[in-house]
Amino acid sequence: MYAYFNFADADGQTRHRRFTGQHTLLTARTIEEVIPCLEQVQAYTKRGFYAAGYLSYEAAGAFDSSYATVEGSALPLLQFGIYKSFGEQQPCVTDAAVEKLNWVPAIQKTVYEQAIQTIKEEIAAGNTYQTNYTMRLRTRFTGDPAALFRQMQRAQRADYTAYLAWEDMAVLSASPELFFRWDGKRITTKPMKGTIKRGVAYEQDLKQRETLAASVKDRAENVMIVDLLRNDISRVAKLGTVRVPALYTIEKYPTVYQMTSTVEAETLPNTTIIDIMRALFPCGSITGAPKASTMKVISEIEPEPREVYCGAIGYIEPNGEAVFNVPIRTAIVNKTNQQATYSVGGGITWDSTADGEYEEAIAKSSVLQEQLPDFELLETIAYEDGAFVLEDRHIHRLVQSADYFSIPIEEAEVQNLLRKHQAAYPGQSHRIRILADQRGKLELFYSAMPAPIKGKQKFASAATPIDKTNRYYYHKTTHRKIYEDYKMEEPDVFDTLLWNEAGELTEFTIGNLVMELDGKLLTPPLACGLLPGTLREELTVKGTIKEAVLTKNDLQAASRIWLINSVRGWVEMEPVD
Repeated sequence: MYAYFNFADADGQTRHRRFTGQHTLLTARTIEEVIPCLEQVQAYTKRGFYAAGYLSYEAAGAFDSSYATVEGSALPLLQFGIYKSFGEQQPCVTDAAVEKLNWVPAIQKTVYEQAIQTIKEEIAAGNTYQTNYTMRLRTRFTGDPAALFRQMQRAQRADYTAYLAWEDMAVLSASPELFFRWDGKRITTKPMKGTIKRGVAYEQDLKQRETLAASVKDRAENVMIVDLLRNDISRVAKLGTVRVPALYTIEKYPTVYQMTSTVEAETLPNTTIIDIMRALFPCGSITGAPKASTMKVISEIEPEPREVYCGAIGYIEPNGEAVFNVPIRTAIVNKTNQQATYSVGGGITWDSTADGEYEEAIAKSSVLQEQLPDFELLETIAYEDGAFVLEDRHIHRLVQSADYFSIPIEEAEVQNLLRKHQAAYPGQSHRIRILADQRGKLELFYSAMPAPIKGKQKFASAATPIDKTNRYYYHKTTHRKIYEDYKMEEPDVFDTLLWNEAGELTEFTIGNLVMELDGKLLTPPLACGLLPGTLREELTVKGTIKEAVLTKNDLQAASRIWLINSVRGWVEMEPVD
């Protein structure tokens, strides 16, 4: 078995660990074999070896016979490779593209709805307060599992990702959730409960974050699991040491916001990894509460085993330190039958709705399709006679997009970069380009200002609509392909006018749209799918132009049409014949 981990350390810094050169492989296929295998794992780590692998959700019965699970798992309940050392390389780097995959739910939505109803009946009967109900998605997969893992890793940017590979099987985990970190004395766990899809535009994204933070339902679910984890940890903790240093923390990921909390304690002397697993496994965030009776409910309504999903993936060091994730956002690739399986789920309470939970589950699967491009943030600024045009608005937009994409940039850094240029070229005029890479490195380039444009310029309308759910239309970046493909449709015109699936006009590929209708200057609202241009914002705030939904029909009714941006100003446009 080949094992790779990119787990955050105690200081929050992710580190690569690649285990190769396996000494031996320990496997448990029955409940009776799980504890003896873990005893062997302990023995090897005491002898100076590393152990890396997983426990399936269905291994739970080895730690408590009251934990019911669905039978019929095709994978071993436990598998750990034993290694003498590890490297800090990334996994089998691959440039292979991931084919477009057709992920299909293994159950119909009507079955999902019936399961939610059954859970509510169990809540009413007092058998559960919250149940984590999950479903499988499947697709045919003939590609490179490492390429799919890299895509998932980039899309999720999570702190606890892992890749386990065998000759005929691979486990791809882009998990953001820490099950536990234990250094032999102190244990920390971070249950994750509460999810909302991120917005595409900055302001919309902030509202989504605020919605999750204020959600009574999600906070109730989260604290319920925190109480469960506190109880679980107390079984191996010194009296009075269990504490919750962080409650209802909102964490940002590329596709979703998650609500997490932190529970920690000092463990009793002579505690072993088996004691830890017996107290905590499986993690309460993926069962619900109370754990035993809720697992019985799950075993009766979920039609197939969860396997590695919702179990634990991690490693144990020779010094006894152990780190495991909760394998959510995790896919299993079977190379033999060319099938990939990905599971999603959510906590169901009395207040849950089938539609709401189904949408939350689908939001969690977006990591499978999200192919994040390589890009840098970009600002293009006019520098005229020693002054930057709309400087504050450009800096504000750049910093907002940096915050959105979690790129470390401070407003003062950008201001200092501009002041240096100003000092070096006082009184001059340039076209300025500022680039910011993913690490926050800023660079400034300058060139001659473009020549003034005289007369009306021709434009063509795009042949197909844009996808207004694509976040890159709302942030200025070097990912220009979303515009260039449209521009190439009519390469001889000055620019191309874009529109969305609803038939609403959005913007030109190099500037915002302004249209004169009935004596009013109008521009499409940001929600239609367009860049918040700095000149557009300035004119909107001043009241010079007003927002209005515009359609293709308005093009014929318009008395004048302009393309506007902060470098070229107002460029009058007319449709191509």
